[in-house]
Amino acid sequence: MCGITGIFRGVPSDIALKPAVQQMADAIFYRGPDSSGVWEEPSVGLGLGHRRLSIVDLSPAGHQPMQSNCGRFVVVFNGEIYNHNALRKKLESSGDALTGWKGHSDTETLLCAFTVWGVEKTLEMATGMFAIALWDRKEQTLTLARDRFGEKPLFYGLVAGALVFGSELKALQRAPGWQGEIGPNVLENYLRFGCVGGQQSIFKDVLKLPPGCLIKVSLLDARNGVLPKVVQWWSAVEAARTALEGRNNSPEIALNNVEPALVASVGQQMAADVPLGAFLSGGVDSSLIVALMQSQSRQKVRTFSVGFDDPRYDESAHAAAVAAHLGTDHSTLRATSQMALELVPKLPELYDEPFADSSQLPTCLISALTRQHVTVALSGDAGDELFGGYNRHIWVPKVWGKLSRMPLPIRQALARMLKLVPSSGYDGVMAMGSKVLPSRYQVRTFGEKLYKLADVLACSTDRALYGGLASMNRHPEQLLRPDYRSGNPVEDLYPALVGFDQVEWMMLMDTLNFMVDDVLVKVDRASMASSLEVRAPFLDPAVFAAAWQLPLDMRVRNGEGKWALRQILYRHVPRELIERPKMGFAIPLDDWLRGPLREWAEDLLSSVSLSALPMLNAAAIRKLWHLHLKGRGHYAQQLWAVLQLLAWQRRWQPSVR
Repeated sequence: MCGITGIFRGVPSDIALKPAVQQMADAIFYRGPDSSGVWEEPSVGLGLGHRRLSIVDLSPAGHQPMQSNCGRFVVVFNGEIYNHNALRKKLESSGDALTGWKGHSDTETLLCAFTVWGVEKTLEMATGMFAIALWDRKEQTLTLARDRFGEKPLFYGLVAGALVFGSELKALQRAPGWQGEIGPNVLENYLRFGCVGGQQSIFKDVLKLPPGCLIKVSLLDARNGVLPKVVQWWSAVEAARTALEGRNNSPEIALNNVEPALVASVGQQMAADVPLGAFLSGGVDSSLIVALMQSQSRQKVRTFSVGFDDPRYDESAHAAAVAAHLGTDHSTLRATSQMALELVPKLPELYDEPFADSSQLPTCLISALTRQHVTVALSGDAGDELFGGYNRHIWVPKVWGKLSRMPLPIRQALARMLKLVPSSGYDGVMAMGSKVLPSRYQVRTFGEKLYKLADVLACSTDRALYGGLASMNRHPEQLLRPDYRSGNPVEDLYPALVGFDQVEWMMLMDTLNFMVDDVLVKVDRASMASSLEVRAPFLDPAVFAAAWQLPLDMRVRNGEGKWALRQILYRHVPRELIERPKMGFAIPLDDWLRGPLREWAEDLLSSVSLSALPMLNAAAIRKLWHLHLKGRGHYAQQLWAVLQLLAWQRRWQPSVR
């Protein structure tokens, strides 16, 4: 795992690029603390920078930037190619690697494959996570490419007329001539989802390369300051379609295809020349990954869970029970609320784009604590998206199937009636009812859930329904001044895809949006801040295909998500160790904002602070804050998004125009 960056001007540079590129690379030194390197082609104004976290081939033979044996290609590469040994054998058996190998790194394998097979064919054959910058000295083109699912980040854009790129925005901000202006149409969706999603970045003229895509920048493009068209070399939607078309008529065969695909993926991802372990929460996804790791290891697998001092959020006992059954070498890393609170002011530094998924805090903590023991950790990320693990996958077909038969005007009238009572009023009713109701009928944040139901009732389409359910804040426009509101309905954010069931469509949208823009960003920044490489075995093209070949009722069955994964897991772990309500990787944000974080929050919500972002509706935000302090509603998530935006602005001080 590493960090990459670079500048491409397209003309001979009048200043030495090496110091500038080195400075850009050093801005993300924690992504690669083991070594750094810069390569320069002065005749075309090109500089490539690299920071190395040594994982495979720790010798100097793995150093980057790396040049191909033939001298044609130079590459900087962030990530891991899990099947690179198989690719080497293929190259050798075809007689195309006769020049010999200098080491055993996946970077060297990639370079040889690019030389023999070309860029797109190599990417299609490679299994892994990566962001790549490849300079072709013969064709005078720079190719930027990103992995299938977007596990590794890659930003690019124009700064002072030059193409610049990097693993994080920090690197681009060190480029000569950087100014940094907030993009004009970014904030509404940020406030809705708590992250800057899609191809845009928070900054104007800076983009994210989409997953499974590449751009090829010619000398003329660079010289004229032109960003070329994005080319998609792999599509999750098309891969899902292909899998559906090849769906086996036998559900049993389809189920039995999942386990060998996962076993192979886990086996490949356990390869490393440094200490390796796994995150273990005790839930379905991480428990299955660890079970398959231990089944393939002669030694005890190192596993890590985080335990919190607040019992409402502590799953460590469940994780320890699973670890004991599997026989892993388990460590429970004790984290206190104070540790999480002390991390809050540092978040804008770790996430150099506004980011408001509050599970970033425990993710940062477990990453930092795990790095004290290992350099690589496997995770259960993406199990929910591929196998139907979110609540919306379970109850939307039931609820929407009934509600959609009711005329829209009647549903909208019911929604208005529900909102006549403040959400705090419903909470009060539940508080009184909890004195006599059995625990199974007691609902936490009852008012918030009824308000969500009201929004569901008012939806005109299933796409609008999904957009509301996927939103952290269903009405982000209220937090913006009128002239900064898009006026676009939320369903416009999602394509209408033919040939997919409603739940399958939601899983695809979760894969393309929430997973890419939130989950993977959260894990990448949190782990790399501690120089820890995190690998996700579920994000393997063969596992993806096996998941999509399953009939829907083998992913979601009888009100239970991830049914197929559970059946595989129960072959390794007793059902009673797994079956429990999902707790989630959360923090008591409501309480913290009223308590230990109140002073921090009120400083950010001051008139001076809010005036630095004049596109915000300061009056609406302050009203939300006062309602939250009085306990009149549940607004912690919406406020967290605003607070993280303000904290980010204060740290990075972009110009506001």
